[in-house]
Amino acid sequence: MSKWTAAADANRGTLEFSIAQADVQKALKPAFDKNKNQIAVPGFRKGKVPMSLFMQKFGEEALYQDVMDIVLPAAYDAAVAEQGITVVGRPDIVPVSMDKGADWQMKAEVAVAPEIKLGDYTGLSVEKQDATVSDEEVDAEIKRQQENQAELVLQEDGTKAENGDTVVIDFDGSVDGDHFDGGQAKDYSLELGSGSFIPGFEDQLVGHVAGDDVDVKVTFPEEYQAKDLAGKEALFEVKLHEIKRKSLPDLDDEFAKDVDEDVETLAELKEKTKKNLQEARDEAAKDAFEDAAVQAAVDNAEVVGGNLPEEMIHEDVDRQMQQYLAQLQQQGISPEMFFQISGQTQESFHKQFEEGADNRVKTNLVLEAIVKAEKIDPSADEVAAEVKSLADQYNISEEQVKQSLSDDLLKHDIAMKAVVDKIVSSAKAK
Repeated sequence: MSKWTAAADANRGTLEFSIAQADVQKALKPAFDKNKNQIAVPGFRKGKVPMSLFMQKFGEEALYQDVMDIVLPAAYDAAVAEQGITVVGRPDIVPVSMDKGADWQMKAEVAVAPEIKLGDYTGLSVEKQDATVSDEEVDAEIKRQQENQAELVLQEDGTKAENGDTVVIDFDGSVDGDHFDGGQAKDYSLELGSGSFIPGFEDQLVGHVAGDDVDVKVTFPEEYQAKDLAGKEALFEVKLHEIKRKSLPDLDDEFAKDVDEDVETLAELKEKTKKNLQEARDEAAKDAFEDAAVQAAVDNAEVVGGNLPEEMIHEDVDRQMQQYLAQLQQQGISPEMFFQISGQTQESFHKQFEEGADNRVKTNLVLEAIVKAEKIDPSADEVAAEVKSLADQYNISEEQVKQSLSDDLLKHDIAMKAVVDKIVSSAKAK
């Protein structure tokens, strides 16, 4: 038997439950087997001590910690299921009593998912995003393609460097006369105005000519990744070797064919560019409409008690972080490499994902509440279809999908998609 007592904070409470003595006794043998190779008793080799002798000498209480590890998870899960609560985060479980020969009494302080009071979620009025593509936007995209086709042309002696030029430089940095690691380079190509160097560095090279020696004075940002340089004033001795300027190709039919082998003229390139931009804009508008419809349903719902448990927020942030790092690893970038390149710390990275966490958690809770209200229960055929779809999408076998995702998880995802479809399909554009 178990008992649930809600705290003044509706999203927290105390779960009291027991562990049957029969389960304790059943776990003694596996707990002993786990430890027997470390048990030393005169006259017996390690691992050969009979369990009966161990019990006589040490008593079953000596095994209670390992017994607890064996019996607690199932007893706790059964109590949670009996009370019908949705626990979030890690419970704080303490034993109340572990008397020999009696059922063990346990107490868990837990946070639970809050109740959601739904508002309107169908027939919502949602603003539709303008998906018009202007001629100016087409021209800007053509201009971007022209920039990509530009060649860097070495400038004559005496040409002054301008923003947009690429300069080839040597540099040697120091702070208070001490040269620091990473502050030196030879024949480095730097695009002026790109903002890739410390603020102020590139600006001080504008107006100089090839052959100039330039003393560049900058101050490292307070949040600079190298803590020993953060906020410090530095001097970079720079030698400017070359200045290269972009030479743009003419906007003609030859340019169009260089950019896209499927077109013959500049007019065709513009037409195709407009079509591609329109398709992307239509898709973005569709996504924005869907997001706005779901957000309206979320805004119409209420979190009973007003607050979301901090545990749910932290779980969401951690999940977002892990997904981001996993995507980077698929590209061959380890977490260590990412933190080194980006200059971020675990703390700053965590803070980055805290923005919007409240809304993400509430959205998930609202969608799950609608699943329950609509009594959506995906069929076996729908689960099979989802397995096939995922297998085709990721080019893996259906068996691999089933090994990675349980039926419950697949059903949850199908139901959530069904709810989103219901909200969006019934929404009215304004």
